[in-house]
Amino acid sequence: MKPIEYKQLEETLYHEQLDNGLDVYILPKKGFHKTFATFTTKYGSIDNHFKPIGEDKQVRVPDGIAHFLEHKMFESEEGDVFHTFGKQGASANAFTSFTRTAYLFSSTNNVKDNLTTLMDFVQHPYFTDQTVEKEKGIIEQEITMYDDNPDWRAYFGTIENMYKHHPVKIDIAGTVPSINKITKEDLYTCYHTFYHPNNMLLFIVGSVEPEEIMALIRENQARKSFPEPESIERTFPDEPMEVDKRTNIIHMPVQTPKVFIGYKEANASRQGQDLLRYELSLNVLLDLMFGPSSEAYENMYKMGVADDSFSFDFTAEKGFGFSIIGGESQQPEQLITIVEQTIAAFKAGSLNEEDTARVIKKKIGGFLKALNSPEYIANEFTRYRFNDMDLFAVLPTLEELTVNDLETVLHAHFTDQAKTTLIVKDDESRS
Repeated sequence: MKPIEYKQLEETLYHEQLDNGLDVYILPKKGFHKTFATFTTKYGSIDNHFKPIGEDKQVRVPDGIAHFLEHKMFESEEGDVFHTFGKQGASANAFTSFTRTAYLFSSTNNVKDNLTTLMDFVQHPYFTDQTVEKEKGIIEQEITMYDDNPDWRAYFGTIENMYKHHPVKIDIAGTVPSINKITKEDLYTCYHTFYHPNNMLLFIVGSVEPEEIMALIRENQARKSFPEPESIERTFPDEPMEVDKRTNIIHMPVQTPKVFIGYKEANASRQGQDLLRYELSLNVLLDLMFGPSSEAYENMYKMGVADDSFSFDFTAEKGFGFSIIGGESQQPEQLITIVEQTIAAFKAGSLNEEDTARVIKKKIGGFLKALNSPEYIANEFTRYRFNDMDLFAVLPTLEELTVNDLETVLHAHFTDQAKTTLIVKDDESRS
């Protein structure tokens, strides 16, 4: 087990890669009462076209299958795994994103028992035709619920506007027709391809002794047999640089219209430190232009164009990336205009060094505060690691950012061909 010291943060992270390929990271935190663990596979909703392990031909599986598989993993021959965690005093959960599926628990005691339960259930799939059919009804209700949620429709509608072919435009849960095509055999195909330890990462953070925990993990994994790891061949369609739709309106029963402006990332091949620097630069830039203390936000708020729901975010993974800006507004077209004018003004001028330094300090403070959350550390570390980034490099990278970095990102990301707008409003507000 190799210790990795981060002297600036006074943290020591322990890492070991087991013989089966599993990467294990342990971050002891003295004084923490809670221990948090995530067992994550580099497999998400966009991985719908791939060559199954041991086969020669590519397959295209139904949309939503990664999320479906996540649901089914909690069932075993003995019953529901949630019950086992509950008896051991742990809170367990799971989630599926575009690029990963994570299983997790938090507990203040019985950490070893809960960690063993986590590893064992994730590494023991159990699907039957009957339970798969039953799950379809449950997930169909979930899909219908999100279809009726204006915020979700606005968010995914903006992504759909941006992408023409890439599967990031498909809802993580899939569609009712797509999930009804899923079979037990499909689930096993995806499981055996993507749930090999070589494609997974186990992260434990909290009041733990690294050697003690590592010994437990080694012993647990040594009892199990896995095939030799193979590289996974994933296929993604070619995606044009420009957005698919420049604008769109969705009619739903909402009291206040929702409006979002999206920018599609043109260079989606960044990884590692290059991606980390780009991502941090863009987040600082968004805060400079539209943060709570920005001139644009203050003006929109005073004019009644924006309220507390106004937000912005940048998402980047290998193969795709986008920023989304917006919120609720009684004057959606006016909000779009102000956002566009603000970006144009920033591109035409020079960034203020004092304002830039202030926002960077704010980001550093937010990051240091977030390191008090074991959930944040575990989830973000894994996302960063899967993109060849290091969560603990955020602080020095933020400190190194310059106005030149931000101006480069400003002109690269916020281009006219990359922009789309989406408004969700009630039928009665049609003009």
